[in-house]
Amino acid sequence: MFTGLIETVGELVSIEKRGASGSLTVKTSLPLDEVAIGASIAINGACLTVVRKGGGAVTFDISPETIDRTGFKNLKSGSPVNMERAMKLSDRLDGHLVSGHVDCVATIIERREVAGNIVFSFRFPPQYGKYIAAKGSVAIDGISLTVNTAGPDSFSINVIPHTAAKTTLIGKRVGDEVNIETDLLCRYLERLLAGRETGGEGVTLDLLAKSGFM
Repeated sequence: MFTGLIETVGELVSIEKRGASGSLTVKTSLPLDEVAIGASIAINGACLTVVRKGGGAVTFDISPETIDRTGFKNLKSGSPVNMERAMKLSDRLDGHLVSGHVDCVATIIERREVAGNIVFSFRFPPQYGKYIAAKGSVAIDGISLTVNTAGPDSFSINVIPHTAAKTTLIGKRVGDEVNIETDLLCRYLERLLAGRETGGEGVTLDLLAKSGFM
């Protein structure tokens, strides 16, 4: 589990394909003596497992599912990537709950500056539109952000100068792709409600209200 608060921006050293799978190596300023083999690190919002480390870099295996769901296929040597280590239970949750499981890839359709901030608009597959709501949370390349406006297949965000400078968003332009993770709670809530519609146990509106979801 992650918070969506980026610790550092790493640099892709290499990405190797092995059939439908592969591996990627990232140069990083993270303290590698504190990073264990088998630890989880989110790379552009995708939770990956450290399989090797050394020389100021970490290596991860990537599965066919990860390649299909993310924009990793577009990365090249030298590409900057957002990095966040898995959160501790004692950490403050300053962002929002991010699982590191990317839902889809979105394309930047607009970038404009407003009073020193950067406003981005994105186009994404419409089947994920029900999970994105104005003033809700979304993770973009692993960055926890608040949705400004939301449509059936598009949404916009406002990025403050600090966030832009500390993440890969500073270099993003129209036409670039980003990894999207929708709100984790929305997906579980949909699954619970689906149980009622299919004759399963499901949940009631009263139970949701008592649980704080409504």
